[in-house]
Amino acid sequence: MSSPPHPLESQPDETPVQSSDAAAPEVDRLDAMDPVFALHRHGKIEIRPTVRVRDREGLALAYTPGVARVSQAIAADASLAYEYTWKPNVVAVVSDGTAVLGLGDIGPLGALPVMEGKALLFKEFGGIDAVPIVLGTTDVDAIVDTVANIAPGFGGINLEDISAPRCFEIERRLQERLDIPVFHDDQHGTAIVVLAALRNAARLTGRELGDLRVVMSGAGAAGMAIAAMLMRAGIGDLAVADSRGLIHVGREGLTDAKRALAELTNRGGLEGPVELALKGADVFVGVSAGHIEEPAIAAMAPGAFVFALANPTPEVDPEAALRHVAVVATGRSDFPNQINNVLAFPGVFKGAISVRASEITDGMKLAAADALSAVVRDSELAPDHVIPSVFDSRVAPAVAAAVAHAAREDGVARA
Repeated sequence: MSSPPHPLESQPDETPVQSSDAAAPEVDRLDAMDPVFALHRHGKIEIRPTVRVRDREGLALAYTPGVARVSQAIAADASLAYEYTWKPNVVAVVSDGTAVLGLGDIGPLGALPVMEGKALLFKEFGGIDAVPIVLGTTDVDAIVDTVANIAPGFGGINLEDISAPRCFEIERRLQERLDIPVFHDDQHGTAIVVLAALRNAARLTGRELGDLRVVMSGAGAAGMAIAAMLMRAGIGDLAVADSRGLIHVGREGLTDAKRALAELTNRGGLEGPVELALKGADVFVGVSAGHIEEPAIAAMAPGAFVFALANPTPEVDPEAALRHVAVVATGRSDFPNQINNVLAFPGVFKGAISVRASEITDGMKLAAADALSAVVRDSELAPDHVIPSVFDSRVAPAVAAAVAHAAREDGVARA
């Protein structure tokens, strides 16, 4: 058996596309200056056929006239599209480029390499084909209409790097219109992995989620989703801060989403900066561009956890945090316990599509988090290993199986 290609090498049978002479000097300079550019040259993905057309008979089967019989059958029974097209194993990765990584609003073309990368990860880790789609509009109505109109060709929609609060409405409206899963990974993928890691950190230290008081910095897309998932999972208490400080029911100027969050969280009615809430807290979760000084971490409860997830610079210096807490997680690959969405979305979509789920429910997300945490056995659990590696081959199958089962339990599975 031949070994797979090195993860940072091009596929051996690719045929490079030649750049124009005018562009070549600048392209060559970038390639020579930074190997990242060389790796990305001409993109990271391609479409390959699953059958080969080598003669007239094959052409007649794959295309006209043979394909007409398949098209007529699907027109008469739409469910046959799941058997005779690529629909059951392909996801649209959709972005408008308004909230890309830590780069912000860089537009659709700037977002395209990231969407290509997401499609690559879908295939590498979940065996799912994905098509990167970047949109030349930021209008909510236009995005919803566009995605809804292309949706028949896909088994699921992965929304990516769309700024808050627009992303909440876009996801909600699309799921209302479509009968396939719609999943905003910046929200729900992050929340699934955070919950899984938090469950294992609690297990490591002999506690339950209900024993923990959590403080979170950041109330954007990821923060809102993490807060909602932690509350559904039974966390003891949760206080969330945005750029104006802690969110509470008495604070003026709250958006509808933050007002709803305030009604469910911060039972102590804490006001002021996030550092105030950290005194005696069990968990800090950072999903913002802020910074927390070491003394505030030192004031947390004994055996606390710090999940500082901002990239490229975590809200808390990991080395400094380790002087005071039991577990540290970040969003970076060069520190232990990386909170990486690739641990969630391939398995979530694989499980949902395998049973033709009409949506991804809260129960399916919680099941994904439970399955992900369970991949780390008791014998493997350690302060620097509360979440599996993204290269752990057990992850996607475990998450997919749990999500498929939960879809059936929740009554959204159709197969």
